Amino acid sequence: MNEVEVRPWGRYQVIDESADHKIKRIWVAPGHQLSYQRHQRRAEHWFFISGTGLAIRNGHEIGVTAGSSVDIAINELHRIRNTGEEELIFIEVQTGTYFGEDDIERVEDDFGRV
Repeated sequence: MNEVEVRPWGRYQVIDESADHKIKRIWVAPGHQLSYQRHQRRAEHWFFISGTGLAIRNGHEIGVTAGSSVDIAINELHRIRNTGEEELIFIEVQTGTYFGEDDIERVEDDFGRV
């Protein structure tokens, strides 16, 4: 199992990866959100394990809880926000042609990252 990567909004762990996919477990801290972003070379499928939150996809808000899922197409703007009092935990399945962290185009970020 790979190491846990800590971020200002929480943490993630890559649990599987190959040439055609990458799978992460993501924990978002209460009151935090990831950057509003898009990817040129990958799509994502989010399956929520626990917690409550809002997924924002191209400006539309989608309430999420355990058992719900959201699909993000290549080049769609998206972010996830934890609206609850406990960690929001989900599995992210990436598919496409490239899965590097440098395929993140941030449009808005609470932590000043570009």
